[in-house]
Amino acid sequence: MGLFRKFSYSDGRWSTGGPTVVPFLLLDVHDSGFATVDYRMSDASGGRFFLRYEPRYYFDDADAADPVDAPAEAEGFSRWAKEATGTEIDPVDALALLASPAGVPPEDEVVELTVDRMIALAGLPPLEWPTDPHAYAG
Repeated sequence: MGLFRKFSYSDGRWSTGGPTVVPFLLLDVHDSGFATVDYRMSDASGGRFFLRYEPRYYFDDADAADPVDAPAEAEGFSRWAKEATGTEIDPVDALALLASPAGVPPEDEVVELTVDRMIALAGLPPLEWPTDPHAYAG
C-alpha cells in the first residue's frame, strides 16, 4: 500500500490543512500511484491536472475523471508558478511532468518522485514526505 496524503501550498509554505491565501496549490497523492494537482491564481482562475496517471487509466474506468487538456494545463501551471513563486517555467517542461492523456506509462515508479520534480521546477520549497506511508492522511 502506498501513500495517501493531501498537501497544500499557500503563503510560501506547505501544510496538510487547506490553503490560507491565493495563489495556492492543492496536491492529493493517491496510493503513490497518481496525484491530483489543483491550482488557483489570485484572480480565481486555475486548473487541474494529474501526475503519473490520469484516474481514468489508473482505475481503468473512463468515468473516473474527465480527460485533461495537458498542453493548456501546462501553460496554466506555468502562469501559476510565475505568480506564486516568481519562477519562469517553460510550458514544455511542465508538460513533460503531466500524466499522459493517452495513458502512456510514466517514467517514475512512484508519484512522489514526479511531485518532487514538479516542486523543484516551480521553485517551491521541498515537501517533507511522511516517513510512515500508512500514517493517517488527516
